[in-house]
Amino acid sequence: MLSVVDVTYRVAGRTLLEKASFTIPTGRRVGLVGPNGTGKSTLFKLISGELQADEGEISLLSKASVGMVRQDLPDDETTLIDVVLAADTERAALLKEAETADDMDRIGYIYERLEQISAYDAPARAAIILAGLGFDDKAQNSGICTFSGGWRMRVALAAALFREPDLLMLDEPTNHLDFEAMVWLENYLMKYNKTLLIISHDRDILNKTVDHILHIDNLKIVSYTGNYDQFERRRAEKMMNQAALHKKQMAQKEHMMKFVDRFRAKASKARQAQSRLKAIEKMDIVDAVIAERVTAFTFPEPPPLPSPMITLDDVSVGYEPNKPILRNLDLRIDMDDRIALLGANGNGKSTLVKLLSGRLKELSGEVDKASKLKIGYFAQHQTEELDVNQTPYQIMYTAMKDKPEPKVRAALGRFGFDKHKADTKVGELSGGEKARLLFCLMSFDAPHIMLLDEPTNHLDIDAREALMQALNNYNGAVILVSHDPHLVEMVADRLWLVADGSCKPYDDDLEGYRQLIIDQRRKERKEAKEAARSNKEEKKANVKTGTIEKEVKKLEQKVQDLMAKINQLENDMVAASQKPNAKQMKDLNTAHRLTTEELKATEVEWLAAQSRLDQAS
Repeated sequence: MLSVVDVTYRVAGRTLLEKASFTIPTGRRVGLVGPNGTGKSTLFKLISGELQADEGEISLLSKASVGMVRQDLPDDETTLIDVVLAADTERAALLKEAETADDMDRIGYIYERLEQISAYDAPARAAIILAGLGFDDKAQNSGICTFSGGWRMRVALAAALFREPDLLMLDEPTNHLDFEAMVWLENYLMKYNKTLLIISHDRDILNKTVDHILHIDNLKIVSYTGNYDQFERRRAEKMMNQAALHKKQMAQKEHMMKFVDRFRAKASKARQAQSRLKAIEKMDIVDAVIAERVTAFTFPEPPPLPSPMITLDDVSVGYEPNKPILRNLDLRIDMDDRIALLGANGNGKSTLVKLLSGRLKELSGEVDKASKLKIGYFAQHQTEELDVNQTPYQIMYTAMKDKPEPKVRAALGRFGFDKHKADTKVGELSGGEKARLLFCLMSFDAPHIMLLDEPTNHLDIDAREALMQALNNYNGAVILVSHDPHLVEMVADRLWLVADGSCKPYDDDLEGYRQLIIDQRRKERKEAKEAARSNKEEKKANVKTGTIEKEVKKLEQKVQDLMAKINQLENDMVAASQKPNAKQMKDLNTAHRLTTEELKATEVEWLAAQSRLDQAS
């Protein structure tokens, strides 16, 4: 399907890939991994042709279709369902041509081809994909201009999936998804029967949807068989073996150099010394293992605080008076709580977090907080609110109310900011570094509770592991909203489900919730297929009727044309009889006879077509 041979790519003087090679056979399911900034998205652009390699060759199977999530969606009243349907360009072109085609052979081909590509099932299939990604019937028939960027990216993802290309390339497809949509996508990709290449920092999706891993390592691309967990084990073994071999070779080299240094000046040993020196030069010493640098997070320890820290008594909350999003909330949070919020996007998870943080006031009921309670709050949108012209040191100095420089730098150092990074403008930081700055901002005063709303969006897998360890070492309470199931399972010991305008404890575990979602989706899919089946028969009948109608109209026109021709021939025969010409009269009589016979045959065809139309109607 795909072959990459000795590809080198440089940007702004920096080499991202150097003589990188790999192949992906048809039908293989591959995860592309590596730390942020190593060139994963760049490789996608090289494969798609958006960028050109400096050296090497990239080739795709002849006529293979490649699908990626497009960024150029319309910004108008086009409905979501139509945006997705338009992604199948062949179907769209055939349907458009069918509206104007008048050649019966061409019309027959069009409808035969539409049947072959399951064109009449397409609206139901598009609706199932959109529903799986979180769009109900009303949303599917709403204009795309009414949706925000994150929801539009879901539509773009739906369009890419709907196309079913020979090679499907997905770059961080779960970034804008909630857990429910992610579970659906996971199951969809598990059943995808074509070639898949996916960039993801989500361990679960890489474990469940791929059978090979491509790892960008030291400018090269190394292939591993198996899912992400298997890759991690095999790479660790490989690194251990490489480190052991390097150590052994360096010891041999050192021993040989000691001999050379000792006997080089002695005439009797000079030949042996030179021989050893040549042997050292010929040694193929493996590279030392350079561990990928992962910055550890360390949250400061909060002082003790009696429980409960927060209680909600019959609370309603929303953004407009008399329009609560959540109501009748009766909740309690203690210092040892580790709670993850479940529920689809739009159900109110972020609203509840804002209420707990104090950024949103209750509409009714009572919220009680301990008098000395300190709260840390992280939300994914905060990265966009950072001043790009300030440095992390300047931001923290202001937040820490002019504390001495050593204390400010110590706080930054806890999150991996050395002096150079602390004095670098925010606009030059990576997404992961900005996230770490926000972790520092929310925790420098040792909060008793940390509210985390999608904290992993800009973190690679290793950084997510570091966050998980930091949260597990933290002694305060944690309220977590995340679509990363691995983080939820490793950090949370309780689950709250936000659904149907309320929030209540969920007694099952995350796997039980996952199965609940799958069962619901299966039921919805069955109902959609049943509806589509009857809709398909209706559409096929309509298509059949439309085809016959065109045939009837065409035959009616032919009858009229033949009658006009006969009338003209009769007029010509009358005119010719005034000036007798045997040959001319013979030709006119022959033409009249043949045209009359053609008219009779056409009338028979027309009557038969009209009868078929009456039956179809």
